[in-house]
Amino acid sequence: MTRMQAWGGVAGKRVVITGATNGIGLAAATELALRGAHLTLVARSESRAREAIYRIQAARDGVAVDVLLADLASQASIRRLAAEALAKYSSIQVLINNAGAIYARRQHSPDGIELTWAVNHLAPFLLTSLLLDRLKASAPARIVTTSSGAHEGAAIPFDDLIANRGTGGRGFPRYGQTKLANILFTTELARRLAGSGVTANAYHPGFVASGFNRNNGFLMRIGMGIARPFARSAAKGAQTLVWLVDSEEAGQTSGGYFFDMRPATPSVAARDPQAAQRLWQLSEQQVAAA
Repeated sequence: MTRMQAWGGVAGKRVVITGATNGIGLAAATELALRGAHLTLVARSESRAREAIYRIQAARDGVAVDVLLADLASQASIRRLAAEALAKYSSIQVLINNAGAIYARRQHSPDGIELTWAVNHLAPFLLTSLLLDRLKASAPARIVTTSSGAHEGAAIPFDDLIANRGTGGRGFPRYGQTKLANILFTTELARRLAGSGVTANAYHPGFVASGFNRNNGFLMRIGMGIARPFARSAAKGAQTLVWLVDSEEAGQTSGGYFFDMRPATPSVAARDPQAAQRLWQLSEQQVAAA
């Protein structure tokens, strides 16, 4: 646990958020705008960004929302995104790594990396690394990464990280591995940030009714439709994210994992500091190679 200097809420602070054009990200961005944050949405398409801005501005008339376009599957695109953000913003107080995806069949990124791993883990790893000096210079600052209860039961396949063998690299098992990676990444990031004035935390939003997983064919859409009545709203799922970004209390912890605005205990695999350090080193190699 790390004691931090006074935060004063998110009002007036630059918040860069990925995955904010729908679902949890859009709900969080809307609430943060209501609280006075200076928002920068990272979006893949201009049309979805325009729709998100329209919905945010409908909640708070006149709020200014910036957009930076990037394909988070591409490391070159992430590097361009970071360069644009650094050129545009002299300070960045909050980075929210919220974008995520699941793929029913194995696919590869433009860098030749299994796609779920590239988007869910390497994208936040690389973007955070590229913006880290600016966040430190803007301290107090916060980094929040969206994980999931899907990490329970998962293990990082260190002997086959690119999932070239067997049935790895697709569906919920691979998704669970990436969500475990999000927690291990947060653990090691917090260790490296100790004393810097920047906190790093992860959270589980719960099962949320959103557009997530509807790009994976008929059966996946049917499954999500059946489960939808048991899901929480995007606004409910975003509550912990907003709390981690805005509240004074959340700034007293770094390296934590939260659910419903309270500390939660992740899996045994997620509490392995040696695995966190090993994953960091291998991730550095994966982003350096692109």
